[in-house]
Amino acid sequence: MTYTAEQLDGVRRIKSCRNYYEILGVGRDATEEELKKAYRRLALKFHPDKNRAPGATEAFKAIGNAFAVLSNPEKRLRYDEFGSDHEHVSTGQARHYNYYTEFEADITPEEIFNVFFGGHFPTGNIHMFSNVARDAHYYPRRHRNERAWTQEQEEEENRPQNSYSAFIQLMPVFIIIIVSVLTQLMATTPPYSLFYKSSIGHVISRETENLQVPYYVDKNFEKNYQGAELQELEKTVEKDYIDYIQTSCWKEKQQKSDLSNLAKLYRDERLKQKAESLKLEHCEKLSSLIGMHKGG
Repeated sequence: MTYTAEQLDGVRRIKSCRNYYEILGVGRDATEEELKKAYRRLALKFHPDKNRAPGATEAFKAIGNAFAVLSNPEKRLRYDEFGSDHEHVSTGQARHYNYYTEFEADITPEEIFNVFFGGHFPTGNIHMFSNVARDAHYYPRRHRNERAWTQEQEEEENRPQNSYSAFIQLMPVFIIIIVSVLTQLMATTPPYSLFYKSSIGHVISRETENLQVPYYVDKNFEKNYQGAELQELEKTVEKDYIDYIQTSCWKEKQQKSDLSNLAKLYRDERLKQKAESLKLEHCEKLSSLIGMHKGG
């Protein structure tokens, strides 16, 4: 696997960025055209078919996600208010990324790339790649020091570690596993689940009396919950279910909004049809529940 020192430095830059604006290399007042221009340049530079440096794939995904969020007016507004600079783009661990999980786009980096380039690199004369063949030919002779440094880095990463250093590195993992096991042992099994869960015995289907919300319980449920206790529990079931439906409805609307915005920006008929065909099933369920509640 060959790559240049410049490509490796580029991946490290993306990894060190603190927010989506830094990833794209634009200001916070960047226009749509500036975002498109920045994405086009970086997507070509970091696409896995072109850049084989360690972490290039993750960097490509981060670039796509940054563009998808900032090119959506609603998501950009929410990101500027709640997401920007609140956490690092990288966790600090080598080749391990955590790109703003609360502000991820519902369209994949590959779909965004397809909108711009039709799924492959353009065959036209792209300035930034006009010297690729020449650089690839002369790189071993012009950058011997960089190549030797890169090889040393690879050898260092692939060198077997002694058991003590390996144990030290794995200690946080062991601690997490132990804490997780203790937490599960100490936690009591909830009396119900909104979904079928055979692992904890919630296999018997029921419905709440008020809104007919489906939920699952174990075989001993009816012995422990009757009368007023059952009514209080079912209120909790209905509240949890409505929260779940509201969250799912919001995600459906965001996905539809993402696709619609991209289709409008780039006049992509395929994305437009996909956006129009998306069904807001959870939003329909939410409307039905609200209607039942008012009717009751």
